[in-house]
Amino acid sequence: MKKSMKMIAAALMAGSAMLAAQAANAQGVTDKEVVIGSNQDMSGIFAAFGAPAVKAAQLYFDKVNANGGVHGRQIKFVVEDHGYQMPKAMQALNKLVNSDQIFAMLLQLGTPMNIASFPILESKQVANIAPLTSARQMVEPASPYKYAGFSSYYDQARLGLKYLSENEGAKKICSMYIPSDFGNEIKEGTDDAVKEYGLELVAETTHKPDEQDFVGSLTKLKDAGCDTITIALGVRQIITAVATAKKMGWNDVKFLGSSAGFHTAIAKVPGGVTEGYWAGAGWSDIVARMDNPTVKAWVDEYQAATGEFPSSGALLGRSAAETLVRALEAAGQDLTPESFQKGMESLEYDDEIAGVHIKFGPDDHIGGDPIVISKIEGGDWKEIATVDPSK
Repeated sequence: MKKSMKMIAAALMAGSAMLAAQAANAQGVTDKEVVIGSNQDMSGIFAAFGAPAVKAAQLYFDKVNANGGVHGRQIKFVVEDHGYQMPKAMQALNKLVNSDQIFAMLLQLGTPMNIASFPILESKQVANIAPLTSARQMVEPASPYKYAGFSSYYDQARLGLKYLSENEGAKKICSMYIPSDFGNEIKEGTDDAVKEYGLELVAETTHKPDEQDFVGSLTKLKDAGCDTITIALGVRQIITAVATAKKMGWNDVKFLGSSAGFHTAIAKVPGGVTEGYWAGAGWSDIVARMDNPTVKAWVDEYQAATGEFPSSGALLGRSAAETLVRALEAAGQDLTPESFQKGMESLEYDDEIAGVHIKFGPDDHIGGDPIVISKIEGGDWKEIATVDPSK
């Protein structure tokens, strides 16, 4: 019996030593600090998402750090700006992973940037958390290092069109998109919706990320007779395209965006320029939920710190930061890639800031599943319907 107890004690000591060694060897982890990176668009076509997301995440980490951090570790948040340019993104990725030695990547923006980063991140066991893209590749193929925040662009376009066909008479479909991994994902959702729901795809146009003149493209689509356009462009481009259509007198066409086009700035354009624009996204807009005390408290806190009302980008940054902190807490004192994976896969909670129930699991690395369909009315996003992609 004594011999058995000694063996058990020895095994426990060996296990503890192994865990301590793993924590000591985990990239970006010390007893006092964990380093989190973000390869971000702070100055390019999606800076309206990236810049406030970083600001909101940092404010959340500041509060956590002021209260002692997570298991005694301060969160160090290192951000690089790639300006939505691939060469800069790869340089920044190399710095974050190999020089800054990040433990996890958070809020990395851009479908092409994220996809290109996966081999490097996975070789270093660096988890990619809540990227600012909803492409299916964020969780496909399955990996212990991939965790998406919300539903995919593909389902947002596909089921958004289903809703518009069943409730708003959408029949003849067109598409405007950047022919990148980002735009192609939404185009695939459009194509499959057309096949699945008996619609007609009548025309499409492709665009450069910095394009701002859409008169020719919209004239082509109008002449083709489409009544609904799925759109996969930058935030400013979406505003310009919708405004151009109205200047042309094409007021009865419906534009449908994804989460990449679901932004406060689009709703708030003066003069009602974007009235009637639709989007299928993975979360609920903040304005309509100000009666929630948690939401109101966060909005007040963010405004006091920044002087600004939190945009959609800020909402995503705050939401992602909470997910990360919850996972670090669940991972325990001995923080390793393995314990972090278990922590992430154990999470289930109501994200009151995003208005979505979050649940991860070993076979489910998408936090929030619903697709929230909204429309701009009176300068604000109005939530119209919520769709379950599993049904």
